[in-house]
Amino acid sequence: MKTLIGGAIASVIGIILLAVWFNAFLTILAGIIPLVLLMGGGLALYLGFDELKDTWKNDTATAPAGDSREDEVAELKKEIEALKGKDNA
Repeated sequence: MKTLIGGAIASVIGIILLAVWFNAFLTILAGIIPLVLLMGGGLALYLGFDELKDTWKNDTATAPAGDSREDEVAELKKEIEALKGKDNA
């Protein structure tokens, strides 16, 4: 209950002070928005580049293997048949 009352009081004081110092609020907001956009864009670029590097690594790691893919498919088919046999038994 104390938290609810404290939150209500803080909200009312915040609204009053926002109305009193609205110009200062807009000045601060005008300074913060470009900074947040710059940092968010930088983070998005970093994460996108990191993801791109991961896909490049995966592409080179799974370079043309030729027969190994066919062997892998054959192994998986054998495993599926073995599992089907266990289910039926």
